[in-house]
Amino acid sequence: MTQNAITDAFFTLHHGLPRQGPGSDATTRKLLALAGELPTRPRVLDLGCGPGRSALLLATEAGAEVTAVDLHEPFLTELRAAADARGLGDWVRTVRADMGELPYPDGSFDLIWAESSVYSIGFDTALDTWRRLLAPGGKLVVTECEWTTADPSGAARAFWDQHYPLRTPEENTRAALAAGYAVLGTVSQPESDWDEYYGPLGARADAADPGAPGMAEALAATRAEIAMRREHGAEFGYAGYVLSPAGGGWRTRPEAASGADRAAVRAVNVAAFPTEGEADLVDALREDAGAWIDGLSFVAEAPRGDGSGVPAGTEGADGSGGEVVAHALITRCHVDGVPALCLAPVAVLPAYQKTGAGSAVVRAVLHAARARGEQLVLVLGHPDYYPRFGFTPASAYGIRPSFEVPDEAMMALVLDRPGTDGGVPVPSGTIAYPAAFGV
Repeated sequence: MTQNAITDAFFTLHHGLPRQGPGSDATTRKLLALAGELPTRPRVLDLGCGPGRSALLLATEAGAEVTAVDLHEPFLTELRAAADARGLGDWVRTVRADMGELPYPDGSFDLIWAESSVYSIGFDTALDTWRRLLAPGGKLVVTECEWTTADPSGAARAFWDQHYPLRTPEENTRAALAAGYAVLGTVSQPESDWDEYYGPLGARADAADPGAPGMAEALAATRAEIAMRREHGAEFGYAGYVLSPAGGGWRTRPEAASGADRAAVRAVNVAAFPTEGEADLVDALREDAGAWIDGLSFVAEAPRGDGSGVPAGTEGADGSGGEVVAHALITRCHVDGVPALCLAPVAVLPAYQKTGAGSAVVRAVLHAARARGEQLVLVLGHPDYYPRFGFTPASAYGIRPSFEVPDEAMMALVLDRPGTDGGVPVPSGTIAYPAAFGV
């Protein structure tokens, strides 16, 4: 039996089904909401669109011009017919192309969408290959199958290692950060999303002719996949990742262990504040082994020579030639003895304030903390600024500082830790800051 016959049999099983992978309209809407504000009539690229359930929803509910890409022409034919039937023929354009070799110029799309399709080229390749296609402020939404347990069974691991080796949520988050993205949010897909896929597929398999060319092999593989989900479904699942290039174009990275980077960080803090107090605080925290956490001091860089008047000596230390224009630091604190994190200071060169550099570096360091599996971040800051990152009054959790501050200025962010169900208790009590803070 040829591989082509088996592949054709697989497609025969899937033709006419509403979905080609786990998903639902409800999940699509959640992911779209996490993507946030989009331009009027956004340009959307739906990759591995299949028969186009998501493409149709995006065109209808986001008012999007959707370019829907798939290699299987019959799926595209189904999508064109469905779009025409709904009066969306001018809003949905189908293209037969390989999602790994896309013929579009840089910055062509406001939103790139890939539900249940990224496996065909791999999560890392997709993040690297598709980033150039995003316009400034663009978002990337992908769903990926991943482990939901730290210790998958031998049977589940053997199955997935053969087809598509899975990673943990933490590993996928780290991969997104390493690829230069901020993680705007994630959605764990419910079991009902699998039912929407496997229910119709199982019924189709039961009605299929096993004597057709390649069909016996296709049926065996399909039933093995469904059985794996039924018997080991608690060990793996799909999650949606909503990503954007970190800082909307700013390059963010951990501070390098070099004198040049230390000097650049100090220069930014000296320039950003009226006194050198914050710069001295950073230096003192750096020497406190109980407070400093490697990898949670982040900088944002801008291209050199942009005429902004950036001080000399702030060039990136990693050979990129970028100028360090913003810095954010997270260090260890405690809440009644329970480890937590404090965000301070956050500094931006005056020439780059109100440009997004500060938000970029804050998001980057918070995502790094989340990827480490940290639980709680505290900040004493402006109540009009930090809520954009998810901070809320710490008093709601019973958390308070040891000194008097306005309630709305002391804020907390509970991190959605990779690999957890969000049910980890949040400590309450009094904040104990590192000694360098002097409180």
